[in-house]
Amino acid sequence: MTRATAVRPAPVTAPPAAPGGPARPGRGLAWRRSTTPLLLVLGWELAARSGVLAAEKLPAPSAVLATGWRLTRDGTLLTHLLDSLTRAGVGLLIGGGLAVLLGALAGLLRIGDDLVDPPVQMARMLPHLGLVPLLIIWVGIGESLKISLVALGAFFPLYFNTYAGIRDIDERLVEAARTCGLGALARLRHVVLPGALPALFLGLRLAIGAAWLSLVVGEQVNAQTGIGFLMMEAREFSQTDVVVLGLLVYALLGLLSDVAIRIVERRTLTWRRGLRAS
Repeated sequence: MTRATAVRPAPVTAPPAAPGGPARPGRGLAWRRSTTPLLLVLGWELAARSGVLAAEKLPAPSAVLATGWRLTRDGTLLTHLLDSLTRAGVGLLIGGGLAVLLGALAGLLRIGDDLVDPPVQMARMLPHLGLVPLLIIWVGIGESLKISLVALGAFFPLYFNTYAGIRDIDERLVEAARTCGLGALARLRHVVLPGALPALFLGLRLAIGAAWLSLVVGEQVNAQTGIGFLMMEAREFSQTDVVVLGLLVYALLGLLSDVAIRIVERRTLTWRRGLRAS
C-alpha cells in the first residue's frame, strides 16, 4: 500500500505594495477641496482683466495680492493683524471660558440648570451685534467694546454645545461607571468628558467663527488699529483693493483657525469612528 501524502495549501502571500508606498485614505483630498476656490479665483482674475469687473468696484486678485505685499513690507498689515489677533484671543478666552463653566454647571447640576439655563435661553434670542448701542453706554467705545463683542459672539455657541454634549451622554454609562466603583471625579474624567468632547469641539469651531464676525463689527467703531480699522480707512479714500484685502485676511484667519481646531479634534478623538463621505 502506498502512503498517502498530505497536500499542503500554497501559502497566501500579500499583494505587492505599490511603488509609492501604502496609499493613504486622505491622499489628494487637499487638492480636491482646493479645486473650486482656485477656479473661482481664476474666473475672478479673468473677469477683472477683461474689463467685465470694474477695477474700482472689484480689483483683480493679483492687484489685491500686490497691495497685501506692499502693506506687509512696510509693516502696516502686520501691526493691524497683531492687534486684531489680540482682541480676538482675549475675547474668545473670556467668552469661551465663561461658556464652558456655565454650560458644565447647567449640564451637571440640577440647581445650575434651574438658575443658569433660563436667563441664557432668554439672552440668546437677542442678536448680540444689536447690543452695540447698549454696550457703548456700558463700557464705552474703547478696547472694552471690541473684546465684549467678541466674548458675546463666542459665548452662546460654546455654551449650548457644552450643555447639549453633557446632556446627550447615555445615563446608563454613568450608572455603569458608578457600579464599577468610580467616584464623581473619575466619572467626570472617564465618562462625561470624553462623551461631551465632540459637541465641545463643534461649539468651539462655531464660537471662533462668531468671534471673527463680531470683531469685524467691533473694529469699525472708533478703532485706531486692526484689520477692521484698516478697511474703514481705505473706504474713506476709495481704496477698494485694501478693503478686499481686509476681507480676505478675515476669511483666511477664520479658515486657519477652523483647520487648527479640526486637527486638534482629530488627534484628541482618536477613539471615535464617524461616518465618512464615500
